[in-house]
Amino acid sequence: MNDSVPIHRAPQSSAARQAIALAGVFQAAYLVDELARTGQVDSRAWETQINATLDTNPPDFESIYGGHPNNLRLGLDTLGGVVGKRQANPVVMRYGFSLLMLTSRLRAQPTMMDELGAHLQRIQAQAEHFGNTHENVVASLGEAYQKTLSTLKNRIIVQGDPSLLQSRMMPERVRTCLLSGIRFGLLWHQQGGRRWKLMFQRNALKRALDEL
Repeated sequence: MNDSVPIHRAPQSSAARQAIALAGVFQAAYLVDELARTGQVDSRAWETQINATLDTNPPDFESIYGGHPNNLRLGLDTLGGVVGKRQANPVVMRYGFSLLMLTSRLRAQPTMMDELGAHLQRIQAQAEHFGNTHENVVASLGEAYQKTLSTLKNRIIVQGDPSLLQSRMMPERVRTCLLSGIRFGLLWHQQGGRRWKLMFQRNALKRALDEL
């Protein structure tokens, strides 16, 4: 899985692009929490996350998230909790920061990056046949996460309704969301995002959110 994304046009500032990528991480975290508690997710956000995960070689930055910030609205709103603009859900925050940590661990594992890239290449062909959000594709994305990122230390433990978490396709859907968070985490890092910046450059992030 290559974390280098070609950028041919960049109407947003560097800080805004970082905020968009980070919103993708926290939108994944939000969706994981929603699935675990209610079994339901916002369809627009769900499709945005899956499309971004499958599109590993987009023509430009905007194509990754569909070109409109509202596709990441849940993530942008959640990100407001990181910079203190609104009350944050502690469970979602934990998932989000855990995804950033897991992204860092993945970047230190080039063999796993290659393995994940090979998985995604095969799943892309599957998606061309069934469609990006088909349950066969979701099952394959979940399996790719399970065979790679789930094997790393400090893997993410999801809390929620046990009956929901054990229901048909729910583990695969949750893992697919987590994988999408990793995809955006790699994008965030490629745009210059670093975890220490979240602590020391919150005002810059807040301005970027206002810009968006």
